[in-house]
Amino acid sequence: MKKILAMLLAAAMIVLTAGCAGSGQQASGQAQSDMEYVKDKGKLVVGITVFEPMDYQDENENWIGFDADMAKAFGESLGVDVEFVVIEWDSKVMELEGKTIDCVWNGMTLTDEVTSAMECSKAYMKNAQVVVVPSDVADQYQDKDSLSGLSFAVETGSAGEEQVSALNLNYTAVSSQADALMEVSAGTSDAAVIDLLMAGAMIGEGTGYANLTSTVSLSSEEYGVGFRKGSDLAAALNDFFAASYADESMIRCAETYGVQAALIEQ
Repeated sequence: MKKILAMLLAAAMIVLTAGCAGSGQQASGQAQSDMEYVKDKGKLVVGITVFEPMDYQDENENWIGFDADMAKAFGESLGVDVEFVVIEWDSKVMELEGKTIDCVWNGMTLTDEVTSAMECSKAYMKNAQVVVVPSDVADQYQDKDSLSGLSFAVETGSAGEEQVSALNLNYTAVSSQADALMEVSAGTSDAAVIDLLMAGAMIGEGTGYANLTSTVSLSSEEYGVGFRKGSDLAAALNDFFAASYADESMIRCAETYGVQAALIEQ
């Protein structure tokens, strides 16, 4: 009898232990929210490209710009550090899903493709895609019909590439909008399509590309910030944008970089 009781007690302990282990696995297996994930590691990793006036480096190689400054302020509101990582723009969704970055915050156009693949913030800034050509030939390219014979440089996976592709224009895809401008300046491409806000900061008198100018506007669009699909950080950013607009810190930041006219009221 004692032997039977001992066996029954051992069996009961095994069942109890298995039950406790199963319960622990279920608890630890619960999905962690993006907010919890970022706060636990103490860092928000922001995917960017070099894009003045949104994300670029100062003389000390610190990341500055409207988007960079707002990202740092958002990170501060969460109590975490912010790390900027330069990414290949065409790989932004893969970078998000692989958790090498936590968001894409880089003057990102809210296209159907972007909003279907990411959890996006509300739009915070207006933009357009514009054609950039050498200033001495700008008068020849003032409408869409005049563009057909040009060779374009555009950023891979960008709204600019989407526009030239839709118009069946000849183009070469490069890694960034900055590279697209270099192609035009060097004469290896006739024209580029870049963001209007970038054109305002990087071409024309007083810039590094004084010999370039913008002509035709191909689209109007809006910028947003992208997180992993289902991320609770998007709603947190919307709240942060609203508060920053209300206390005018967002407006002052926009004025610092000369983009206040494009800002969307939050």
